[in-house]
Order: sequence, then C-alpha cells, then structure tokens
Amino acid sequence: MSARTPYRLHASLGYQLTLAARIQEKRLEDGLRALGLTRIMWCVLLAVGDENLRHPSDIAHFVGIDRTATSRALRQMENAGMVARSTGAGDRRTTAVSLTAQGRALLAQGTPLAEENNARMAARLSAGEQTELRRLLQKLRGGEPVLLAGV
Repeated sequence: MSARTPYRLHASLGYQLTLAARIQEKRLEDGLRALGLTRIMWCVLLAVGDENLRHPSDIAHFVGIDRTATSRALRQMENAGMVARSTGAGDRRTTAVSLTAQGRALLAQGTPLAEENNARMAARLSAGEQTELRRLLQKLRGGEPVLLAGV
C-alpha cells in the first residue's frame, strides 16, 4: 500500500480561482451596497439597461441564475422602484421588464464602481496576460452553463 500524497489546498487551481473571484466580488459588493444594490440587482440592471433584455428568462440566462431567483430579484427591485414589469397585451403570460428613472440612475452610479473594480484587478496583468486569462477561463468553463447557486 502506497502512501497517499497530501492534497495541497493552496496549490490547487480551483482554490486560487475562488480567492481571486472573492476579492473581486467583495470589492464590487461593498461599493454596490452603498447604493442599496446587491450583486444580483446590479447584474439585472446591466441586463435590462445595457443589454436591452426584457424577458425574465433572458435576464436569468444573462445573469446566470434560475428563474426563481430572477423573479425574486425583480420583485424586490420593483418594490424598490428600480424596475417596472408589464404583462403582454396579447399574452398575459409574458412579462416585459424596463428600468425606471431610479434604475437608470443606479446603473449610471454603479458603472464607475464596476469599471474601477475591474481596472484594479486588470492593472495587475499586461494586456496580453488579460487576453490569455480570458481565453483560459473560457476553456476551463468548457461551455458548461453558468448557474450561480445560493444567490
């Protein structure tokens, strides 16, 4: 019987990826919290305001969350005055989402925070390293659908 080689947590690729992502997320979440936003709310604002996505299923896919989490976020955001939801005239089962004036203002206020947060991490890499990292991360994802658990 051979001796088991110990697993080195701090040397694992997954652990290093997780740490880098948590640093990035925490900095962004801290800035968004000052605006009364969660990371999910921010992603919904981007989906509707910048990507022109109007249907909850499209928003869910863009953000990487399930429909239940999307409905919950949209309900909270509607109650807070950030988005408006309307049902289709011909088909009451369809829902269209739009930003309110407050939602547009929050998107405008949050964008510099997100850009600065991204720039801080990107500044640690050359342009070539950034391109290579994006390529490698896409390769690691391997086309797997992204659904964020626990959000």
